Amino acid sequence: MFATIYLPNFYLQAAMRHQLALCSKPFALLDDQAKAVIIQLNEAAENAGVHKGMTPSQGLARCLSLIVKTRARSQEKLIDEILLHYAFTLSPYVEASAPGICTIQFSDNRDLTPKLSRVIEQLSQCEIIAQAGIALTPDLSFLVAQLARPVLQIENAKKFLAPLPLETLAIAI
Repeated sequence: MFATIYLPNFYLQAAMRHQLALCSKPFALLDDQAKAVIIQLNEAAENAGVHKGMTPSQGLARCLSLIVKTRARSQEKLIDEILLHYAFTLSPYVEASAPGICTIQFSDNRDLTPKLSRVIEQLSQCEIIAQAGIALTPDLSFLVAQLARPVLQIENAKKFLAPLPLETLAIAI
């Protein structure tokens, strides 16, 4: 079995970490090493009409109170290290799959949901929002993690995938 721990809006979480006052305000994030466009934003910014791919000026035109910041790479690195630390408490077979995503292979498949729930709670205590998916393959565990609230284990892939719309499957790419 495999599990994926997924940190949704990873770059945004890193930039806003320890800044609770920003959570309720419209907030958008830019990549400092690429074209100046919004790469992630919070729900308040989305509700104000701001979208990914907009320039900062386009976002500010839709929402004058929009807070625009660049990625916090030092915080991203720290959160990734915390994520890996807790993943290694589950198994010695851990891969840092992408920023804010790690995949874990288990040789002992007993009590995986409670184990992952414990790690999700530990991450929460570190002010990190995480979700986890457990499945027979790494790719499927990644898709399951994106749909988990906060932990979801599936045994039958066909039964799980059949009712999903194609748009849901596209988020896994």
